[in-house]
Amino acid sequence: MNKLDVKTNLLDHSEAKVRLLGEYVKRYLNIISNDGYTEVINMHDLFCGPGLYDNGGHGSPLVILKHVKQTYYTIIDKSSRKRPKINCYFNDLDKSKTEILNQSIKDGSLHYPVIGELNLSNNDYKVAVVDLKDRFEKFKNEKSFVFIDPYGYKELVAGDIQGLLGKHKKSEVLIWLPIQFMYRFADEGTPAVLKNFMTELGIMDEAKKTKNVWEFISLLNTGFQNFLGNAFFVDHFSLKKEENTVFCLFFFTSHIKGFEKMLESKWEIDTEQGRGWQYSGIIPSLFSEQKTNELEATLKSFLKTGRKYNSDVYEFVLRQGYLTKHATEVLSNLQKNGQLQVFLGNGTAARKNSFYIKYHKPSDIDNKKVYFALN
Repeated sequence: MNKLDVKTNLLDHSEAKVRLLGEYVKRYLNIISNDGYTEVINMHDLFCGPGLYDNGGHGSPLVILKHVKQTYYTIIDKSSRKRPKINCYFNDLDKSKTEILNQSIKDGSLHYPVIGELNLSNNDYKVAVVDLKDRFEKFKNEKSFVFIDPYGYKELVAGDIQGLLGKHKKSEVLIWLPIQFMYRFADEGTPAVLKNFMTELGIMDEAKKTKNVWEFISLLNTGFQNFLGNAFFVDHFSLKKEENTVFCLFFFTSHIKGFEKMLESKWEIDTEQGRGWQYSGIIPSLFSEQKTNELEATLKSFLKTGRKYNSDVYEFVLRQGYLTKHATEVLSNLQKNGQLQVFLGNGTAARKNSFYIKYHKPSDIDNKKVYFALN
């Protein structure tokens, strides 16, 4: 596959990427537009590209617009609650690409002023990030989603992600990284920009010791998490085109509900592992049993560290990359085998299979409805 094909055609791994983007955007817009609080939702794509490829594939900006339009007319326009505007900001340094995008939007009638603003710009990425940082800090009843699909990794600065997330906690970030190329240079001949990036995350020494690209991805995830702190949630989704071509999406948010929706989007695409997609379309199953046992083992270890309520288990399982239904399956099996007891807050036994593993606001009485004890 030559460089021209990559630039002009939507490849299979990129199609999986935008599918995950679309699945999440759909869920994200549904949640935010129904929270009764948010007045403006801002969707940003900082390396938007032309949107429409020679082989007819839709890139990220058209996928975003599709779900924005659908959400507005199926949910927001019919709601009796506040009706948030959904603004879309698409940026690419190459003006010819945004011109193609603009024409595609018009040809497809993908945007109407009643939905919100549509802004196409040609700013340098670094300028765009600084501008967004300042804007986000001033938000009141606004929220933002930022998609970053850089042309390589030379623009990468972990601090940019931290700045976009900020203390305001009103934004979420999804970034697409060429992991295979980053891993290839992690050991020898590391470019200065990549060396600075890994040093910023505190993983430079460990990166040189990773045995394969999957260890490198896991190390990056840990690095991001440690860099941002536990006030934020970090997860990734790998896309393998072929043996020597691996890409990865990293997701960042301060909202556990948004994090859960991204995990649901992952599992929607990869129903067995929720971990990644292969170019052949075959979901890897070699380690299926190992993965299942891993969740059970880590959950049991977690429960042994002290009294854990349903809200504790909810967050723990999500941070492991699994869904609440997976936690329920494990807990139900442990209870069935006599290895687990479940108690209400007053110490009495809860009904069988009553685990309450779901999102609750901290002030909700069901936030600590039950606690768990291993036998």
